[in-house]
Amino acid sequence: MDNHKICFIICTNNQMYCDECIYYISHLNVPNGFFIDVLTVTEAKSMTSGYNEAMGMSDAKYKVYLHQDTFIINLNFISDILFIFQNNLSIGMIGMVGSMELDKDGIMWNVNRYGKLYETHVHETVLLESEFEQDIAEVMVVDGFLMVTQYDIFWRQDLFTKWDFYDCSQSMEFRKAGYKVTVPRQQSPWSLHDCGFVNLENYEEERIKFINEYM
Repeated sequence: MDNHKICFIICTNNQMYCDECIYYISHLNVPNGFFIDVLTVTEAKSMTSGYNEAMGMSDAKYKVYLHQDTFIINLNFISDILFIFQNNLSIGMIGMVGSMELDKDGIMWNVNRYGKLYETHVHETVLLESEFEQDIAEVMVVDGFLMVTQYDIFWRQDLFTKWDFYDCSQSMEFRKAGYKVTVPRQQSPWSLHDCGFVNLENYEEERIKFINEYM
């Protein structure tokens, strides 16, 4: 693994969104001695298979998995995540928004979420925020719009074959491997997620898989 490389990984089916996502990445401050790389995956069969494909192609120690419609607006994002990882080797994953527990239904949206995010819907942009006192909050799961890792763990493409619950699954896989899953305290949101319309066509099918496997 290259300890001085950060790879940004995007599964995409919309070139305009992808180009804008990469535009924001290209404007981030890169610490001296570090390098960034961007891998895009098109025509992925699922989020898990796309992420596994890209993970296997990159030798970067630090990987940022993000949606094509997620835009990183914290110019010091790279320095901030490196500081967390390099000072906490037990932390395997960082997310921008996460939950410390889940109800029996397995739905993250139905419990308190911690972190900050600008979320753009069809007709409005809202600020999602939930404060906590410590610099880093340990959570059970993080939202998949942006997930950062310093270790490689297989994404469960054997189980999650669509586009939902891959994030909760990967959070659980990291915790099963003995790593912490965390959300940093953000003075202002580090990212904006342009959600648009949410497609929940396969959501229930993947939710049942998640409950059966982890709950």
